[in-house]
Amino acid sequence: MSDTQSKLGFLSRLHEGLQRSSAKIGGGIAGVFTKRKLDDEALQELEEILIAADLGPSTAAKLVAEFGKSRFGKDVTGEEVRAALAEQIASILRPVAKPLDIDFAHKPFVVLVVGVNGAGKTTAIAKFAQSYIDHGLSVTLAAGDTFRAAAVEQLKIWGERTGAEVMAAEQGGDAAALAYQSLERAKQNGSDILMVDTAGRLHNKNDLMQELAKIVRVIKKLDPSAPHATILTLDATTGQNAHAQVEAFKEMTDVTGLVVTKLDGSARAGVVVALADKFKLPIYAVGVGEKAGDLQPFIAEDFAKALMNKAK
Repeated sequence: MSDTQSKLGFLSRLHEGLQRSSAKIGGGIAGVFTKRKLDDEALQELEEILIAADLGPSTAAKLVAEFGKSRFGKDVTGEEVRAALAEQIASILRPVAKPLDIDFAHKPFVVLVVGVNGAGKTTAIAKFAQSYIDHGLSVTLAAGDTFRAAAVEQLKIWGERTGAEVMAAEQGGDAAALAYQSLERAKQNGSDILMVDTAGRLHNKNDLMQELAKIVRVIKKLDPSAPHATILTLDATTGQNAHAQVEAFKEMTDVTGLVVTKLDGSARAGVVVALADKFKLPIYAVGVGEKAGDLQPFIAEDFAKALMNKAK
């Protein structure tokens, strides 16, 4: 399959995946705007629709205020509202729609992947690895979520599928020691990229903070510039709770960008807009399924149109 075919296929899945979110927003807008004059009451109802779709109070207020500036007092249709919002949302998202760039001055380029348990870290790592290997790069994976046997096994299976070498330790082993050994091994085998999975026990934040700090500390003994990127993986179905996760992990480690997963299972995809507006962190990729091709670079216009159910 060509890159163009792959992109078109993902666009279709993105629209399909965001259906629950776009139906929630579109249905609300259709109920308010049937060739109606844009007055204060209509704007307030529009703001409530956007808040209910997890765009958050601050972002919703900003979007509605901007829309009201040019259209206040005029007759508007639901289609016009969705078109205007899609463009405004795209303008919020454009500055953060950045792929994870691999700097080949570093070999291996070390990527630390963090996030709460269940956010899709291990699957995201596997999908990134598949993409890199498909583009001719060599990858080593470190199964650093040593407390969850399922996470280790999952990464081993993906390693077999992709051809990436997987480093693992005994269950409950020292994640920092594994990270150190994995970087040593990646240097030995000439890997272009080392991706390190980590635990996500946010309920025990102090222990997790110490563990992540130790991983970073030991990696730096071998490469003072590493890790070169730290990806925070977020599950879209958590909605506004994603904000608290970003705050928590930013305290623990130097988060360089986000990956948002499980958009296909959520009516809360608006949270992506709220996160972009508040944190301004790059969004490297979004996921709409379990297959390797279901994680793709984040494109602002595509996402905004899918969220507002505009033409593909």
